[in-house]
Amino acid sequence: MWRDIPVPFYMSLYFFEVKNPQEILRGEKPVLVQRGPYIYREYRQKSNITFHNNNTVSYREYRRYYFYPDGSAGNESDEIVLPNMLVLSAALMVEDWPYALKFIFSTALKTFNETPFIKKTVKEIMWGYDDPLIDFLNRIFPGVMPFKGKFGLFAEMNNSDTGLFTVHTGVGNISKVHVIDNWNGIKKVNYWHSEQCNKIDGTAGEMWPPFLTPSDLLTFYSPDSCRTLELVFQKSDWTFDIPTFRYVAPKTMFANGTVYPPNQGFCPCRQSGVLNVSTCRHNSQVFISHPHFYNGDPTLWEAVDGLHPSEKDHALFIDIHPLTGIPLNVSIKLQLSLYVKAVQGITETGNMQPVLLPLLWFEESGTIDGPAVNTFYYFMVVLPAICQYLQYILLSAGCILVVVALALGIVPLKKQVPHRKKVSGIAAVSQEVTERSLLLPADAANTSLGQARYLMD
Repeated sequence: MWRDIPVPFYMSLYFFEVKNPQEILRGEKPVLVQRGPYIYREYRQKSNITFHNNNTVSYREYRRYYFYPDGSAGNESDEIVLPNMLVLSAALMVEDWPYALKFIFSTALKTFNETPFIKKTVKEIMWGYDDPLIDFLNRIFPGVMPFKGKFGLFAEMNNSDTGLFTVHTGVGNISKVHVIDNWNGIKKVNYWHSEQCNKIDGTAGEMWPPFLTPSDLLTFYSPDSCRTLELVFQKSDWTFDIPTFRYVAPKTMFANGTVYPPNQGFCPCRQSGVLNVSTCRHNSQVFISHPHFYNGDPTLWEAVDGLHPSEKDHALFIDIHPLTGIPLNVSIKLQLSLYVKAVQGITETGNMQPVLLPLLWFEESGTIDGPAVNTFYYFMVVLPAICQYLQYILLSAGCILVVVALALGIVPLKKQVPHRKKVSGIAAVSQEVTERSLLLPADAANTSLGQARYLMD
């Protein structure tokens, strides 16, 4: 189960199509329409599995995605208008360049017919498209474009791994099973500005140590988010008639350092509710958050038209079996947004107002089903229930047997007790002395008998 997880995973994507690109360039409020879902079946497989002498195991987990048309609202050939990340991100990177260099950069954009908004198919947006601007800028301005060849939002995820994880096996200490020892040979990253924020902690996000309690946090390291995330207990529930704990994201997960001081290490920050991941995403001004800026500062979703945050549609959760630490129902939802604004000297940016412009949000979901859930239900619910009832049955049977044994032992004892005949006078005294003499030493017995004869004479 650990090596090849028997849970079918799906990645559902929702794109925010821009409906008024020209108006945005004139400084007006962006108008967005959500498109989707476009669903991909996700396959995960661990490889390069190596066990070590210190009770740890290393592995790489590879991910492959295949379009799932049956559950999708459209096809990969659907065209969508989105912000051009190549142009708008690069414009911010060269903002502090001398005017002459910015003029050359802007001229290059015009030469290659680059515009601030592009219309591409879902497949191109996801897995990449050829753009001659990338190779040109890499030759003229090395370092501006961190990409080579095709550019796509998820081009680096398909047929790739999430890094080399080394986790504890739990041998000798079951409370450490699945807990990360190191990732890519390191115990902390260097993306952030505090020891706590850089710390690699928890598990790899697939399983957790057993015997969870409501006071425990569900901690895991996410390479895609470049940080450790923590979920908190919300409620006890049932999943497929199996008892579970539901864990959710706290409101402080993407809070800025002003609202939640421990997050100061993730700054420089913008409004509360978004995380700037530019330091681990080639310095492009990309932010992650909950979908529709759920749990974020209201100014974030009020800055654009078309966002409607709600807990029902946009909150992430994990339903986990507390006794084993195995998730039974998972829904991880995150949004990618691009910070855009007008850059002086780059005419392609027009008069855009500074705004966090949502690009898309995605949900990675998986629910245990089929034979796996039947096996889990039998061993984790039915069998323990049978054992529990069986112990009460055996205890009751034991009590009944004890009572019966006592009863059977008392009846013969009563039958063996002799009935004493009534006597009177001297005969009674003689009988009593005789009975007592049986319990006394020989000399004492003779004395008693002598006394009895004297009385009879």
